[in-house]
Amino acid sequence: MTESSHQSPFDDLRDALTRADQQRDNKTEEHQPLVRVDPNRARRAGIPEFVLAGNKASAEVSDALRRLVEANGRAMASRVRPQDVSAIQDALQPTILVEAYPAARVLIASHPGIARPNLGGVVGILSAGTSDVPVAVEASIAAAEMGATIIEAWDVGVAGLHRLVAPLERFMAARVDVLVVAAGMDGVLPSVVTGLVDVPVIGLPTSVGYGHGAGGAGALTTMLQSCAPGLVVVNIDNGIGAGSTAALIANRAAASRRV
Repeated sequence: MTESSHQSPFDDLRDALTRADQQRDNKTEEHQPLVRVDPNRARRAGIPEFVLAGNKASAEVSDALRRLVEANGRAMASRVRPQDVSAIQDALQPTILVEAYPAARVLIASHPGIARPNLGGVVGILSAGTSDVPVAVEASIAAAEMGATIIEAWDVGVAGLHRLVAPLERFMAARVDVLVVAAGMDGVLPSVVTGLVDVPVIGLPTSVGYGHGAGGAGALTTMLQSCAPGLVVVNIDNGIGAGSTAALIANRAAASRRV
């Protein structure tokens, strides 16, 4: 076990506060990169830093991924614009490998040979429709990068409710610790699932829909108004939030099983 593993997760905060006045005095703030990474976030909070790429230049995303990989071996960027993928890969490879997941707009950067951790938690992820899959996959990758084992099933929404039975049976047989259910349109599936299983369910509304309640507003409202206790809800299209929270729950449950 390394020396750092014995440190308090609040050591980073304590050190940062202690150094704050000194940094202002020597004006090191002026020399900080535009994108500041938090390489110790996983040790402190259980969730690694995910680089939100959407409004950043490809060079900024590349630099952030490089610094996170140098610190931790792996890093993830979300909401990557399709036109930036090649530039980011060219900037990092071959020293740092870059895997692209175009449907989910995700990039995974890693040193060769550095695999995802395996912390023992099990997360089930469902999508109501095929159109919900990109956001569900974002949640899936985020949870997997945090060391959870992922079980997936797509297109099992209430328009054909019979399709839900077999996946739920499979998930319960695998003893999932938590479920993420992505749904747009009317957003009913998370409530249905919550009434059928004995594990926490995270509702993930997606921006799939049209007319009144378009852009995910209808799905979000339905989930927030659920009468099924045990359902919690993240914001519209927040796959990172759903996946990382699911992994936290699952990994804590797995740690309890090892005690």
